[in-house]
Amino acid sequence: MEWVAETVESIKSFQIRKALNDAVSFGMIISSALIIWKALMCITGSESPVVVVLTGSMEPGFKRGDILFLHMNNDPIRAGEIIVYNVDGRSIPIVHRVIKVHERKDTGEVNILTKGDANPGDDIGLYAPGQRWLEQRHIMGRAVGFLPYVGWVTIIMTEKPIVKCVLIGALGLLVITSKD
Repeated sequence: MEWVAETVESIKSFQIRKALNDAVSFGMIISSALIIWKALMCITGSESPVVVVLTGSMEPGFKRGDILFLHMNNDPIRAGEIIVYNVDGRSIPIVHRVIKVHERKDTGEVNILTKGDANPGDDIGLYAPGQRWLEQRHIMGRAVGFLPYVGWVTIIMTEKPIVKCVLIGALGLLVITSKD
């Protein structure tokens, strides 16, 4: 009867080791993703090196669901460039084209006005109340490339939270039932 107790104990020990191994592996995956993201931030100079186009305001150039790659450097911003900016009080960045650049000769300060390609007017209505121009601190980066349609995964999970729950549940179930 003692061998049964030893067998049960070794099975428990094995399950604990497997659970610890799974936890460490999961932690390594999360850590690797964070390291890659931080490295991309350093390389591109942008606080968000990748963004998803959420609306049709930039059509036909960029469609809803496209992923944009951003880069930020010290070159002056010029009219015609596509930038991603954040406005005070809003958490979602906006992807639009620069239509006017106003540089003050005395201070060197640059003010920028933007517009979505598909929008009839400029973006002053999107800026914070009383704000008429964007400043350098609002700009997250310049669009340097894109992948069409890949961002739809993000849009679907944001607009339909049940899809996100089902996906996370399925992945969790896969991890628990894997016999690796």
